[in-house]
Amino acid sequence: MEQFVQQTLLYDFYGELLTEHQRRIYEDVVLNDYSLSEVAADLGISRQGVHDNVKRCNKILSDYEEKLHLVEKFVNIKEKIHRIHGLAKNCESISKEELVSEVEHISQEILEEL
Repeated sequence: MEQFVQQTLLYDFYGELLTEHQRRIYEDVVLNDYSLSEVAADLGISRQGVHDNVKRCNKILSDYEEKLHLVEKFVNIKEKIHRIHGLAKNCESISKEELVSEVEHISQEILEEL
């Protein structure tokens, strides 16, 4: 997964678990694309301090994902929903029994992930 998308998803799921200071720096650098120097000047800290904070936040967010797997589950379920949507769009090309069977199979996979 593209690094920015991965960082965004991790932040969406676990960002509230960071301190307010960490969130502000992470949002400014990663999400708002401010430079390290801009954030450092705004907060009155060193550029290295901003860099270290972003690196630390990435590690914290990744550690949460390693333990909880919420982003992984979200991405997997989203992919399965796209499969169901594709089946619905092409339902004329397969039999009703096949369609029902495939939707049941996919929905069972989703339930097992939850």
